[in-house]
Amino acid sequence: MTGIREILARNFKINRQKLGLTQEQLAEKANVSTHYIAMIETCNKYPKPEMLERLAKALMVEPHQLFSVSGTLDESFERLHQAIVTDMKQIVRETIQETIAENCKAKDRA
Repeated sequence: MTGIREILARNFKINRQKLGLTQEQLAEKANVSTHYIAMIETCNKYPKPEMLERLAKALMVEPHQLFSVSGTLDESFERLHQAIVTDMKQIVRETIQETIAENCKAKDRA
């Protein structure tokens, strides 16, 4: 199963390459660092909505196009749905673990 971050990274890179831009050129166009572009393309960074809009504009696409997947429309939406559900489950698990750890530290201090 491909997650939403992987879909974004793949589409981000494909759209950059379609324009014939290097990471450095896109970074300059979007007014971000080359490192930031590389981090998105390797799934190590996930841009916030405002940044996503800026990057999509630099790539001359609508933000939602960076999340499209191949196949029929129904299959695409199902894969995207599954990717979002998987990512949300992971975020919830991590948040619960962090909350438990913070509560344990607070009890130890008390």
